[in-house]
Amino acid sequence: ITVGLLLKELKLKNNTSFVTVNGVVPDCWIYVQDPRVKLGRLQIFNNWSPYMVKDFSENVWIGLEYFAAEGDELWEMSDHEFIDFAVNELNEIGVIDKESVIDALRIKFPKAYPAYFDTYKDFAEVKEFLLEIDNLHCIGRNGQHRYNNMDHSMLTAIRAVETIYDKHLDKKAVWEVNTEQDYHETEDKD
Repeated sequence: ITVGLLLKELKLKNNTSFVTVNGVVPDCWIYVQDPRVKLGRLQIFNNWSPYMVKDFSENVWIGLEYFAAEGDELWEMSDHEFIDFAVNELNEIGVIDKESVIDALRIKFPKAYPAYFDTYKDFAEVKEFLLEIDNLHCIGRNGQHRYNNMDHSMLTAIRAVETIYDKHLDKKAVWEVNTEQDYHETEDKD
């Protein structure tokens, strides 16, 4: 479940050498591990691109990610109840002041993550079958049924477009993104 909040201000400030609009903390994602809340991850859309946010020089647009299952207590809350719940959680851990909320939206995404159990061991057979369908290009986390980060997901889309425009390219290039076992992201020492 994702809650989008448009804010006048985010209390998390930039204490790094990175320049950000309005001194917002420079992260795109922040994993929340405070046991007082159910919030799993915070996204700061201004840092993806400030142009994703109307009046980005004055406002902050964030996404709150909650991990839930269809039919559970979180899933069954009304939009209004859930938004209030989310705002109260952020206020509780000092990320926002409730009064800074301008607008809010809740979106439920059923089956947002791939499941790696049961017949997943046979996925290579499924992939080979999918490769035989000329006008089908499987991209991203759900399209490839594997955990790709945002960069990998975007790169699969780019590779798919390249194979569409250049008929000499093999569609397997899309599936070769993120096949290394190395973890690509590194810690910034600043």
